[in-house]
Amino acid sequence: MRLSSPQINLITKACMKASRSLIRDFGEIENLQVSAKGPGDFVTSADKRTEKILIEELQKAHPDYGIITEETGIINKSNTKNKWIIDPIDGTMNFLNGIPQFAISIAYEEDSEIKCGVIFNPIMNEMFCAEKGNGAYLNNSRIRVSNKKKIKDALLVTGGPKGASKIKEKIFSEYINISKNVSNVRKFGSAALDMAYVACGRFDGYWQRELNYWDIAAGIILVKEAGGFIDFFEEDVSSPLKKNILASNSNIHDEIRELIAKKDIE
Repeated sequence: MRLSSPQINLITKACMKASRSLIRDFGEIENLQVSAKGPGDFVTSADKRTEKILIEELQKAHPDYGIITEETGIINKSNTKNKWIIDPIDGTMNFLNGIPQFAISIAYEEDSEIKCGVIFNPIMNEMFCAEKGNGAYLNNSRIRVSNKKKIKDALLVTGGPKGASKIKEKIFSEYINISKNVSNVRKFGSAALDMAYVACGRFDGYWQRELNYWDIAAGIILVKEAGGFIDFFEEDVSSPLKKNILASNSNIHDEIRELIAKKDIE
């Protein structure tokens, strides 16, 4: 089965168009304009150019839809029913350093529920797609989360903290505690791809704090439609677009959740 809803078709078309200039930019990184948004947080001319193409393509079909993007912010704020959630380059630091571990991430949300999402790594030519009720796919092949049953055998992935984080010690302590109880932990530098890799079984689980909604919106439906579990923990109601997330297969989800909640490091 190939996903072919109007929203999925529109998103994939936008991703393919934006990826052409993104691939060129990746080959000419030294020529890009780069500015700092904060400590360890950068934006490039490629981020802005990619976002512009994506917005233009999506607005051609639905000019009235709301849009939440990493660089521009909120567009058509009055439309709370239909929203695109866009991260033009998730993994900008990897991109800047010539590491091909970054992706375009787009989700479509209707009545506050994510209906479909696409994560596309243009360098690897891997397109992850998911649609509510219709499953998750990698380049048109159905994907599922892993079936790893024992947490001691699990390979997890995480990310952070950024330079401006105020909870670095908490994040590092959490990392130590979890890593002692699993097979290994990786850090790849792209939340979107981390979640896509959980969805297709490359990783058994993923957790991270201090994420933005656009980092993970498409990944949420990918993991769910691939049979995985999603959990938000220690949410800050004053910052609804900031998230702490856990994504994994169902077998080890509760055990990872317990390790995250554990306060003392043995």
